Order: sequence, then C-alpha cells, then structure tokens
Amino acid sequence: MQKICSFFDRDIYHVEGGETRPAVFFIADKDAGGILVNAPAYSTTLQAELAALAPLQVLFLPSHFGAQDVPLWQQAGCKLVAQPAEGHYLQASIDIPLDSKLRLTRTIDFLPMSGRTPGSCAMRLKNKPGAIFFGPILECPEPDQWPTLIAHADDHSWETRIFGSLGLQDVHYEYAFTDSFVVDRTPFGPGADQAIQSALNAVLEAD
Repeated sequence: MQKICSFFDRDIYHVEGGETRPAVFFIADKDAGGILVNAPAYSTTLQAELAALAPLQVLFLPSHFGAQDVPLWQQAGCKLVAQPAEGHYLQASIDIPLDSKLRLTRTIDFLPMSGRTPGSCAMRLKNKPGAIFFGPILECPEPDQWPTLIAHADDHSWETRIFGSLGLQDVHYEYAFTDSFVVDRTPFGPGADQAIQSALNAVLEAD
C-alpha cells in the first residue's frame, strides 16, 4: 500500500491492482472515515492496516468489475455503495443504492456514467483541488498515458459512454484515478481535467 496523494482533509492510498485486476484505492477522509474504492482481496492484516489509517466506513464499487470478497468487507464494517444496476452481478446486498442517494457527504458525490457496464458510476471529491475516481469508465491506453475512452466488445453501450463523457466538459478536478491506474507510472494530476478532456476530444473527433 502506498500513499499517492494528500489534501488538507484526506489522504489517498493505492492498495493493490491496476494491471491484471482493477486498481483499489483507500481514502482516509476526516469527515467520511475510510472509503474503499473497489474491493481488495480480504485479509485480517489488510483490514487492520486500513483501519489504522481511518475507520472502515464505505466500500464504493464504480462497477462490478471491482468486486472481490465484498461480504467480508461488509462484515468488517463497510457499507456497500453502488448503482442498483450492478447488483445483479454482486454476491452481496447494496447498503446504499445510488438511485436514491447521490451524495456521501457535503463534499463527496457521485456521477452516474453508465455504458461500460449497466451501472458504472464515478465518485467525485468536490472540494478543491478536486478528484474523481472513474473506475472502468475511463482507462489508460498505456500505463504512462492519461485516461480516455476505450471501446470494448462487451460495452453495455458505447453510445451512452460517448454521451456521458460530454458531461465532463464543465467538471473541474485536478486529480483522476481509474481501474487501470499503475502506481509510479500513471499520471493522475494535477491538471487531470484538461489532460483528460484533450484525450477525450481526440476520441470524439475520431468517432
């Protein structure tokens, strides 16, 4: 586990993954407590390491791709937050379905961006400098490149992905993290919004 970013009220850690499995992040937030983005392989050792940073409160799944040992993390104290459309793929009940709640705290909210999966969704840390966890919605063509849209044969809807990306044009954030994040290689900020918008524009112009 490695700390990759620190703001005045929260620290962001890379826990595992990013190449063969979706990257897992842990946010130690002064107000919200400990937030897992994607689920790592469960162990009592890792649970203790995370709890020492911040009390485990939330497991946010941007999509079902990041689901791993979810019931064990729920037993460890995490409330599962996800879009209901992802529930069909999960072997666990969603504690906070995002059809009825799009805000975790005053400064943490969610951006539904389906298309890669039926219920793919991003999480945004709104207060400056701002960060977005995109899950599989955006990904890096190469580990050392900024994330963008990449089409997949199993996309739920490429058209919906294109439409959803247009909504990012007016969203400002300095940092961005995705399932394809590789620690010490993938750029994540500052300046993420402009770099990603430039990459998205190239995709939109070519589509």
